[in-house]
Amino acid sequence: MSTEPASDTPPPSDSPQAPPCTLVIFGASGDLTKRLLMPALYNLAAGKLLAEDFRIIGVDHNENTDDGWRRDLTETLQSFTQDHTSEFHPDRIDDAVWGFVRERLHFRHGDFSQAATFEGLADALTGNVVFYLAVSARFFGPIVEQLGKAGLLKQGEGAFRRVVVEKPFGNDLASAKALNATLLAQGDEGQFFRIDHFLGKETVQSILALRFANGLLEPAWRAGSIAAVEITAAETIGVEGRGAFYEPTGALRDMVPNHLFQLLCMVAMESPGSLDAEAVRDAKVRVLAAIRPIPPEDAVRGQYAAGTEFGKAVPAYRDEPNVAADSKTETYVALKLTIDTPRWDGVPFYLRTGKRLTDRVTEIAVHFRRPAASPFGADTTPDTLRLRIDPEQGLSLDLNAKRPGPEMRLGRVVAAFEYGDFFHETPSVGYETLLYDCMTGDATLFQRADGIEAAWAAVEPLLQAWRDAPVAFYAAGSDGPEAAADLVARDGNAWLPLDAAASARGETASAPGKSASASDKH
Repeated sequence: MSTEPASDTPPPSDSPQAPPCTLVIFGASGDLTKRLLMPALYNLAAGKLLAEDFRIIGVDHNENTDDGWRRDLTETLQSFTQDHTSEFHPDRIDDAVWGFVRERLHFRHGDFSQAATFEGLADALTGNVVFYLAVSARFFGPIVEQLGKAGLLKQGEGAFRRVVVEKPFGNDLASAKALNATLLAQGDEGQFFRIDHFLGKETVQSILALRFANGLLEPAWRAGSIAAVEITAAETIGVEGRGAFYEPTGALRDMVPNHLFQLLCMVAMESPGSLDAEAVRDAKVRVLAAIRPIPPEDAVRGQYAAGTEFGKAVPAYRDEPNVAADSKTETYVALKLTIDTPRWDGVPFYLRTGKRLTDRVTEIAVHFRRPAASPFGADTTPDTLRLRIDPEQGLSLDLNAKRPGPEMRLGRVVAAFEYGDFFHETPSVGYETLLYDCMTGDATLFQRADGIEAAWAAVEPLLQAWRDAPVAFYAAGSDGPEAAADLVARDGNAWLPLDAAASARGETASAPGKSASASDKH
């Protein structure tokens, strides 16, 4: 008989409960609060990870009441049960679990720029507090300054005060340094948790375990065995009405110094020696500092033109609302990076991200070298290890094997697993672990000031070079611009196809080398 619960409500966790605290959310009426923070709190409550005296105060410039905010959020959560395209899409909402969160919701109307808003909070807050800045980036600095002036960041004996800052953390090196200076003028580095929700994904966190807990992989995780590493974050959606935000931002700023570089760090970092937060973050910063300056010829910027996505005609980026008719903003980026450490000497790292592409996929592909001495010679196809992060979560390893029959002929086989086949996967939007870690004071998955600045320093030359540079157009629904294929072809390599169906059939391109399929190899 199955012992699984009748619904997809998460079972209680075996992790210790987070300490009692108050979560203050600036931007209580915003999309982030509705789509991600409340579902994450619901899942934490289902796992029995929130203390009985946990409470939530929402602050927003829009008028509302406790009952009104509770009603709005209840309706939003219920709507997710009918929307299976949302990151949170349970079959039903457990009334007891949501009731635990709902009764702890309190709303306060306030202007983020007015001292009175923060003075009122100071009168209402005691003990442990986490301030979550679920607001536009322009408010990060002013809110932290007001928190400091109101004395809300002073930590008493046995009580913490922490601030969660969302991306974008600056829009270039100078602005990132300025924001760091603003934060650190009001509190200690340990009080600021710069969040990147990519690191909340289980498959991203598991890279550390995969690399450093398996004697099979760690000896081969270096230049002598690895020919190239490919990191992809592809989306099928366009800018979805966010043209006003995207126009001054673009794909490079939006995705590379944060999401893609965090994946890069997990793949390329040296062993941190321990799982202590500072040891892990030190190892990441060393990777970012070792990225060689990226010359413009090792980068491609693209912009989607009109095309077809899943059989439906979609407009060009320039035809989206709030986008300039002659826009040079990139919606696609491909980069070739080199990391100046002995482990990665001579190994290219290929990064790509874009909108309106063939398929939605986030993955890391590690392309191994051919055996140095093999009786099969150059006919062997290099092995490829694929770490699948989104939408599927798992791992696959493409290998050579003998095909059945009297002759020694090679064929490709795939050894694969899905995380759900081995572990109970609790519903997650990627914020549960991050919120829990912030409450418990574990900063391992959060970015530090020096890491933020090192990431921006790595892309700063490209930001300067691309100020007036043209974009390479690609049809919506394609794999991206031809220039991106040319970028890796210079090294004799090729991108893996973005089409998930093609990948499942084994139609993969290995780096270095030619395309390979499930066909015979002599």
